[in-house]
Amino acid sequence: MSRLADLAPRLGVWVLIDQLSADQAALASTGPGQARVLLVESAAGLRRRASHCQKLVLQWSAQRHFAIALRQVGWEVDHREAASSGEAVRGWIAEHRIEELRLMEPADREFRQAIDALRLPVRLVWLPSNAFLWSREAFSAWAGRQKQWRLEFFYREGRRRFGVLLEGEGKMARPLGGQWNFDADNRKAPPRGLEGPAPLVFAPDAITEAVIERVERLQEQRRAEGLPPLPGSPRPFGWAVSRQQALAVLEHFIATRLDGFGPYQDAMVQGQPTLWHALISPYLNLGLLHPLEVIRRLETAGLERGTPLAGLEGVIRQILGWREYTHGLYHWFGEAYATSNHFGHQRPLPAFFEELGGSGMACLDTVLAEVKATGYAHHIQRLMVLANYGLIAGLDPQALTAWFHRMFIDGHDWVMQTNVLGMALFADGGRLASKPYAASGNYIRRMSNYCQGCRYDPRQRSGPQACPLNAHYWDFLARHQHDLSRNGRMTLVLRQLEKIPAEELTEIRATAELHSDGWPLGDQSRGRG
Repeated sequence: MSRLADLAPRLGVWVLIDQLSADQAALASTGPGQARVLLVESAAGLRRRASHCQKLVLQWSAQRHFAIALRQVGWEVDHREAASSGEAVRGWIAEHRIEELRLMEPADREFRQAIDALRLPVRLVWLPSNAFLWSREAFSAWAGRQKQWRLEFFYREGRRRFGVLLEGEGKMARPLGGQWNFDADNRKAPPRGLEGPAPLVFAPDAITEAVIERVERLQEQRRAEGLPPLPGSPRPFGWAVSRQQALAVLEHFIATRLDGFGPYQDAMVQGQPTLWHALISPYLNLGLLHPLEVIRRLETAGLERGTPLAGLEGVIRQILGWREYTHGLYHWFGEAYATSNHFGHQRPLPAFFEELGGSGMACLDTVLAEVKATGYAHHIQRLMVLANYGLIAGLDPQALTAWFHRMFIDGHDWVMQTNVLGMALFADGGRLASKPYAASGNYIRRMSNYCQGCRYDPRQRSGPQACPLNAHYWDFLARHQHDLSRNGRMTLVLRQLEKIPAEELTEIRATAELHSDGWPLGDQSRGRG
């Protein structure tokens, strides 16, 4: 009789898709030979949320590789491919006579709710997540002391708490270089011919190939059932799917990209979708990398290499600051945050969002093509191209947030609610961001080369040749002028709005309306936010 059969109660650990770490809390609460592990691969959710093919391949292949890694260190692991998670876990509980099931708290609220709703016939034990640096209790303690939840205050607290990029110790510790934030040094426009180093990609092994074939069968099944296809394509696929590969991506970033990351992290260049970006967010969000190990490695390597401090601080701020901050606020704000719609925008998404191309605008179509190919775009492309269009065109914030969740390789509920609703769309009315990040075509012209060869003129605000971003931008300001006038950071731009002659503003707003109604972008969706 096996050791498992002698256990009382029989213990199981269910590892969720974004918890692929051997050190995650539920696994750490027991050990090999003391519990049986379950991983579930279910396509049931695709009827509700049709995710990008590359995202499915990444998650399912990473999960299968993780199952093998656990078995290699002595765990008894069952990987179930099932119609639904509920069906899989109930059958597994009955088969192995599991009496106590342990899970680590998921980052996404909806996972916890769905599992609780299963009413499984076992003692269910939830363990606090250790996937982030700040526990939810610690973040709540910080947030409860604040009058405003600003990233800069939180980031400085995190630097002190974890001793990152500091000189001195204790209360005498000061930020390395004499200032906390070097963001002003990291906003250079791209010069002509700017090229970044090639990203590290991996040829699919037999496990990944089997997953790709499964996704291809799902596509065929959807076509047969008359359902729209899943976005993107599973081929070619080059993302990391194991911890070893994820660590290799981190080391490749340090060796080839870290030193150049700072100056052009906001730049956008046709044919250069990754530039100097780290490309590690998918692995952090799946648990293949832990944020603290990444931060420590970046800090050590950056200081040893003499990496420019502005760039080193900038990439660490994205992990220690922004990532922890948005996760903390997602849980602090609570479930009602998902319905935020400060401006009352209701316009449906244009067809080119779902089709991942066809807007006629070079900036949008360039970024959408990159998303279609890999499920990836860097943070400025997301904020200042895709989401900026959604904000100024008055798109439904819930629909656009759901789109980001489905399309991006690193998309999760906790990621997209705060990043899209809060930061990008200002749908929360300023609970997260201090002002709307609205921009005209002039920003795109300055920070990218997308406007070269575009059918629209970024210098025109109205008429058939005018950049749609210009028309939408001024129309957005005019529609919400009264509300925006209460935000001190919008004073300067609203003064510019007031200088536009009434007749020209009427023409600008008419141009915005024509674009929104499907001319000349070829989109027939209707509605007015």
